[in-house]
Amino acid sequence: MSVIAILVLDGLPGHHLTTPGLVFGTAAREHPGVAYEVRLCAGPGPLGIGLPAPLPIAVPHGLEDLADADVVLVPGHDGPRAQPPPGVVDALRGAAARGARIGAVGTGVFTLAATGLLDGRRATTGWRHTEELARLHPRIEVDPAGSVVTDGPFLTSAGIFGGMDVCLRLLAQDHGERTAGETSRELLTPLLRHADRVQEDIDRERAGSAGIEPTLRWLKARLHLPLTPADIAAHAGISVSSLNRRFRARAGVSPPRYLLRLRLDRARELLLDTDEPVERVAALSGFTSAASLRRHFSRQTGTTPRAYRARHRPATSPAG
Repeated sequence: MSVIAILVLDGLPGHHLTTPGLVFGTAAREHPGVAYEVRLCAGPGPLGIGLPAPLPIAVPHGLEDLADADVVLVPGHDGPRAQPPPGVVDALRGAAARGARIGAVGTGVFTLAATGLLDGRRATTGWRHTEELARLHPRIEVDPAGSVVTDGPFLTSAGIFGGMDVCLRLLAQDHGERTAGETSRELLTPLLRHADRVQEDIDRERAGSAGIEPTLRWLKARLHLPLTPADIAAHAGISVSSLNRRFRARAGVSPPRYLLRLRLDRARELLLDTDEPVERVAALSGFTSAASLRRHFSRQTGTTPRAYRARHRPATSPAG
């Protein structure tokens, strides 16, 4: 049984406290063989939920109970820019040294960043705080998109539903994409149907102002080509500087970063849906070499293409 330890800090949102139990509990209920213990841990001192309304809480475990956790989750909380409470930095560093995975959500990323464990790695947080995170911790490569970023044993995400995204990503690492997908649908299908319609409206509005939707589709069909920002700007009929502005308004990232994201998505599809060797997957996805694919793939997922395929397609014969 895997132990999921939630590091409870004062002023955390109520849903950050309950979401892990909801996700892992649902997975365990619906899938035989899935088993987790969710453990609430905190240092000394009074604790309370910040949102939706202040509420004092009692936590049954201390920081010492992070010692045997397989995963430590750091939720968002009040005062994230302040020095973490006594013992928290050592507890997180100790967990990382023992090989635990660590996930941080929203403003909780600032607490994880204060340990130095994210230095030299990619991370993200809520879009309102990405610039501040980059300013306070310049050694972190901050991804402004706000989706889940996996770099080695560390997972970071935005707030609101970011905690659920991190938990689902952890579940996928442990028990495969199918289990995580079915758990997500069990929890979110009614909500996501509405969210999809809202997102479509937002996309249409942005496309009307930015006018790059045809270029986004053009890019997706040409991932195997060595495209440059100048090539993309030429297709869009605008300057490179205008292209950068419109991509950031539409996608939240630069054109090269967006292209890399598409190529990694394509590589994952090929690894799961075909028996192509890694070298061929790299070429079809637009990477200059298998080594380049492995480097970027590892930075995003924390594993290699070969290991990803073996984990999620256990019946597939070895390839690549």
